[in-house]
Formats: sequence, C-alpha cells, structure tokens
Amino acid sequence: MKRHWRNRSHDDGTLPDSDSDSDTRSNRRFPLTRLMALFLFSLFLFSLTFILPHPHIQSSQTAKSLLQLKQTHQGDTSESVELLKDKLLGGLIADGFDEKSCRSRYDSLTYGKRLSGNPSSYLVSRLRKYEALHKECGPYTESYNRTVRDLRSGHVSESSACKYVVWISYSGLGNRILTLASTFLYALLTDRVLLVDPGVDMVDLFCEPFPHVSWFLPPDFPLNSQFPNLGQKSDQCYGKMLKNKSITDSMVVPSFLYLHLVHDYDDQDKLFFCDGDQTFLQKVPWLLVKTDNYFVPSLFLMPSFEQELNNLFPNKETVFHFLVFDSETGPFQHVLDQILACTLKANLLSDVNRAGNIVNSSGKPKSKAVLMTSLSSGYFEKVRDMYWEYPTVTGEIVGIYQPSHEGYQQTEKQLHNQKAWAEMYLLSLTDELVTSSWSTFGYVSQGLGGLKPWILYKPENRTAPDPPCQRAMSTEPCFHAPPFYDCKAKRGIDTGALVPHVRHCEDMSWGLKLVDKYSWQ
Repeated sequence: MKRHWRNRSHDDGTLPDSDSDSDTRSNRRFPLTRLMALFLFSLFLFSLTFILPHPHIQSSQTAKSLLQLKQTHQGDTSESVELLKDKLLGGLIADGFDEKSCRSRYDSLTYGKRLSGNPSSYLVSRLRKYEALHKECGPYTESYNRTVRDLRSGHVSESSACKYVVWISYSGLGNRILTLASTFLYALLTDRVLLVDPGVDMVDLFCEPFPHVSWFLPPDFPLNSQFPNLGQKSDQCYGKMLKNKSITDSMVVPSFLYLHLVHDYDDQDKLFFCDGDQTFLQKVPWLLVKTDNYFVPSLFLMPSFEQELNNLFPNKETVFHFLVFDSETGPFQHVLDQILACTLKANLLSDVNRAGNIVNSSGKPKSKAVLMTSLSSGYFEKVRDMYWEYPTVTGEIVGIYQPSHEGYQQTEKQLHNQKAWAEMYLLSLTDELVTSSWSTFGYVSQGLGGLKPWILYKPENRTAPDPPCQRAMSTEPCFHAPPFYDCKAKRGIDTGALVPHVRHCEDMSWGLKLVDKYSWQ
C-alpha cells in the first residue's frame, strides 16, 4: 500500500490548482537534474521514516533566514565560490540555469543533509561532455532535424554525429524515476542523447536537467503514435527480431529499434545485456526503450562498460544517489505487528509503558517525529493512538504524522503523482527509513537520500516474520528481473556471484543490487 507526502508549496498548505502561472509550475516541479545527477550520486505495503532530533533539519522560516544570510555575504569571493560549488552539488548540476525557473533545484540543499561523499572528477567531466552533446543534438537542433528526416525516410546516415535513446513513459512514478535513471546511465555509456517521452505528467513533475535545450521529446516526433502499441510482438522489437533470426551481419541497419526491458521480457530481449548485441545496437540511430526495471546492476556486469563505470563510480553504492509488492493488500494486524517489532528491535522507537507510569526526567524530554506513508490511514491511526494513550518507557515524546491517504494508487492522475514525488523526496531528507520489500517508492527515497533502510521481510502465512526486518547492504535500488546468462559461454549462470559489487538483494533473493565491494563481506 503506497503513500504520498503532500507538497506544501503554498503558505496555506495547499497545492496550486492552476497551471497558467509558469513560475508557480516551475517552482512545484522537482529537480530531475538532481535525480540525474543524484542518479549519477547514487509500497507496496509501507514506508516509515524517522526524523531524529538533529539540528540540520530546519524549519521553513529558518531555511529562509539562512538563505538570506548567505546572500548577504556575496562580497567574500572565496565564500561565494564555495557556496556556488555547494549549490551545484560539486559539479553534478550544470551551471547556467535561472534559479527562479526551478527553485527546488537549489533550495533542496538547505533542507537536507550534505551529499555523502563527492562525485568523481571523471563523472563531472563526463556530465559536461554529455551536456555539450545534448546541446548539439537536442530537439529542433540542426542535427536533430536531420536525423528525424532520416528516420521518416528509413535512411541511416553513417555521417550523423547524433544517436538517441528514447525513454517511453511507462508504469508507476517510482518505477519511472528508477528506469529514467537507468536509461540515462546507458545513454552516458553509449554516447547517446536521452530524450524523454512526456507522457501525461512528466513535464509538470520534473525540471529540465540540461541547459539551453529540452530533454522532452517533441510532440511532432514521427514515432509518438506507436508508443502505446510497442511490445514483444512488435516487428521492430529487437528480441523478436533475434527470435526470428531476421538480424544478420549483412542486414541493412534499421533506422530504429524497440527494446523491451519490461519485467515480462524473455531470453532474447535479455540479450540486450550482452556485449555482442551492443555492438550491433550501437549502429542503430534511434533506440526506443520501455522498462519498469532498475537495470543498472546488469550494466556493471558487461565487460565493455566495466572500465568506464569504474571511472564514473569508484564507490558502487552511489550510482543512483549521484545519478537521481504483492498484488494482495497485506492483512492489517500482522503487518502492524511487524512494523512495531522492526522499529523496536532496531532501536528506532521506544516501547510504551502500558501501565501508564511516566518516566520523570530532570531535563527536557527528547522527541521523535515519525512520518508514516500508506494509501490507508489504518496503520497510522493505530500507531498514533498507541503513543497518545501510553507514555514511552524512556520518557521520550513520539509524534506520528500522516499527511494524506489516497486510498488506492492512481497512476495516471497528475495530482496523485505530484504528491507521490513530493513524498519520495521528503522521505529522502530523513535520518532513518523503514520500507517494505520490493518497494520502488522506497528505493527512490533511499537512493536520493543516501540511506540504508531497514527492509521489512515479506510476511508468510499471515504472520509477522521473525526477525521482522533487515538492514540493507547499500543505498542502491534492486533490479527485480535481471538476466541469469553468461553471454560468452551461452549458458545460465548466477549473476549475483560474479563480482563483489553486484550481489543478490535483501528483499528479493533473485534480484541484483550494487554494493560497495567491502560492505558485503
């Protein structure tokens, strides 16, 4: 069951209703520059976040005062340079944007923690190189227009300097953020320009990440009308062409191909992760990708990308941080029991004294704020009532908060997705995180925030598991449907046992995730 944090962008706590004011719209979008950078920095049931009493999480008024204070020190050159460096996240964000166009791109630094470590100088230089390529090849540039003319005619020009990967908007918001990050990394590795299908709400949810030219696919792109019908049975599907043996060394290179990397993809589709197939794909000017998988771990298993990825990400756990489920509703009581057991076992919350005895303290009692996210309000009400009715055994004060409960997932509803994106972003700013297994909602939050969450084990037989949860090995999301195939030997293999920095996930035994090569030992 998923939950969403309401975006408090107005003083009265409401979201703006009108899209007519461009400044208002840009201010409520979130900085996918930071996602792309913080991708490049790397609910089903439930997400719990604990804001421990640390001074760096400041009130809105304090944040404004701090910003004003920093702005008064412009005369200090060294401080101004340092402030600019901080605002650009060590070079992850490109300089040259009008700050008013996307306030969250810069203001977010005031609300949360510092980045955990610095991006490699090589990553920063590659981002600058990519931005130059995007400026040359982006929508309606001379190079783009020429390549689109070739696409309409079915002609492939060998002299074209621009090749593209088109990300097709698909699945829920959490999946879209994870797959967009994955596709951008693939574009970076293959010197392609990433263009984004706007779908129904991407323009309203995310700021433009690259200066001077948009990353959104224009409405007159000639293949737009085909997106809804693309699938494994499409004639342009690479997996189907391999299955039908219609791809040969002598064939004319097609002007575009469709890559089906959705969870139901078959063995032929998965050959996308083989170097030999990448050699052929590199010749194709336009690659259209539809996926609901965070497929980054499998890119790390490809020899042709190995050295480049090592240079980009010396610490493998920071990929998503630097770049940016069950079909049945969980039975209520045993899920609640599991949540409480996990938070108590991990010393995230204090138990209550049901005898009602209040612990006397000479000083000011400590306090904790707990943000609970779920489509239902039932969990929140039970936990809130428990801490209202009984004192804690330690004397600390625990506040439980749930801003909204949507009731059910509404993937195509814009306001619903705005709330969801706001919640994922707010969760990333906290100190401790507890998520349910397989939660892409949680994956985005932990990756953006650089958090190693406590993951609730999936319940069996409608009872709370023992132990109830496990600490994650890394901040990275899990690739739920990876290939298990040795491209050279052409046989099945355990891809979670090949290299120390790609391991099986805690919440899905067959999934893959990136870890620091020392942290798993």
